[in-house]
Amino acid sequence: MPQDDQLTTADSEFDRATTVHRAEAGGYVADLQPGWDVGSGILNGGYLLAVAARVAVADSPHPHPVAVSASYLRATPPGPATLAVTPGPAGRTLAHTAVVLSGAEGPTLSVQVTTATLSGEAPVHSSPAPEVPPVEECLGAQPGADMGGHPVPAVGLRHRVETRLDPATAGWALGTPSGEPVMRAYLRLADGRDPDPLALLLFADVLPPTSWSMGLMGWAPTVQLQVLVRALPAPGWCLAEARATEIAGGWLDEEYRIWDSTGRLVAQSRQLARAPR
Repeated sequence: MPQDDQLTTADSEFDRATTVHRAEAGGYVADLQPGWDVGSGILNGGYLLAVAARVAVADSPHPHPVAVSASYLRATPPGPATLAVTPGPAGRTLAHTAVVLSGAEGPTLSVQVTTATLSGEAPVHSSPAPEVPPVEECLGAQPGADMGGHPVPAVGLRHRVETRLDPATAGWALGTPSGEPVMRAYLRLADGRDPDPLALLLFADVLPPTSWSMGLMGWAPTVQLQVLVRALPAPGWCLAEARATEIAGGWLDEEYRIWDSTGRLVAQSRQLARAPR
């Protein structure tokens, strides 16, 4: 591959925003896009994971990220970035890669990526998806919309990922928080691109913080995030559920489960974040 070739899979807004280039001195470079922010010029953690995973796949004999573990060293702003790659052991069924993303002020993200080939085999066992109303009966979370409670944040990410909130977990947006730290919503890329493993990494960090359902509004910066991609998603909407088990001492944990349009579990994640102040 020529040194300046772009590494993308299709021409969509998401693919353009996660484009990486091989650098002449080794590693990769990227131009991180401002439209994927969560406010105050800070880029979304799932978006950054997708950029890092694209690099890992490019250097791997296997096509799919199946396990990704990231430590967020500091907030990452838009702009030029470098991605240093350290290959790990690689075999017939999987490979390991370490990626460090750095901006003008130094490293901001350290990621371990395991790549493999996902199959379409039916699961031996799987917990069912929750009962959620059809997409058309859920609440559209348009940026800046005030549904009678707390306005939906008008941040870049809300323009890039179309979100339809399950009314049962959207009380925070209606001024009546449920008191249970759970969020559910249908998700799809706003540019019409069908989901794939890279999009699932984005979706694993895209819902509002579950603490909002407790009436604790504000930013919840991710400290550590682990994502498992379990299967190739079918076209159409994905359904995501995020649930916290403990909010204490200024810390918040969240567990995500994500199903595709057929009801197949396609991704899981677990993260540790700072609770809103």
